Amino acid sequence: MPDTATLLINCPDARGIVAAVSEFLYKNDANIVHNDQHLDAERGLFFTRIEWELSGFKLSLEEFPPAFRGIAERFEMQWRVERSTSRPRIAIFVSKYDHCLADLLYRWNCGELRGDVAVVIGNHPDGEKLARFYGVPFHCIPVAVATKEAAEASQLALLVREKIDLVVLARYMQILSPRFVAAYPQRIINVHHSFLPAFIGAKPYHQAFERGVKLIGATSHYVTTELDEGPIIEQTTERISHRDQLADLLQKGRELEKEVLTRALRWHVESRILVYGKKTVIFD
Repeated sequence: MPDTATLLINCPDARGIVAAVSEFLYKNDANIVHNDQHLDAERGLFFTRIEWELSGFKLSLEEFPPAFRGIAERFEMQWRVERSTSRPRIAIFVSKYDHCLADLLYRWNCGELRGDVAVVIGNHPDGEKLARFYGVPFHCIPVAVATKEAAEASQLALLVREKIDLVVLARYMQILSPRFVAAYPQRIINVHHSFLPAFIGAKPYHQAFERGVKLIGATSHYVTTELDEGPIIEQTTERISHRDQLADLLQKGRELEKEVLTRALRWHVESRILVYGKKTVIFD
């Protein structure tokens, strides 16, 4: 993997932003390998993602923030720099359905996902065999109404101990508390088995079947304290018909869930996502 740096910027739109950033990188001998940008004209916001090779770049990533501060302050930027060779430590949460877990572990094992799956945490033991197969530690922490607070405390302690950077909910069928969500802001990715905002809650395919919908879908999103209301990262759909029974919806939905969760995780670890308000910008 080439050693590159990625600069992500969100700021009020103004003349000269691209010129100022490009000139800064040019003066420090950056070889830009990818550049993408977006303008939200309604809100007057500008977004950009710039990636460049670190070989030959004059500044270290430790020296970059103070050197770039003047430009950032002039244009009121929210910004961050990520390195392509950094590998975030990932925790996967799972309940009884293991299709998303299986897909993520397979792709991680094949080297398709930039990051290290450090631990799998389940509130049921069903995912243990799969995690052990891939050599990933598995911890079963049961969750019940009376023990939910203590269970989450144990989970958070485990995440701290494992130095986790990112949490992925691979069909984890529990609602996280505000305390848990606050510990990992914009670093918890969930897959919901519905094309949000339709059919929130625990049994969306059942609701879809009862309504006789002609499209079903799946959604990956960042977790917030509002159930299934976090910024959407990816969605996909599949057409169905009156011939499809509930079992068919469930089977087709599982394929969609794997797709959107894998793409969301990949885009996150490749620093392709910017969040603003309830929306996201996904860069090429």
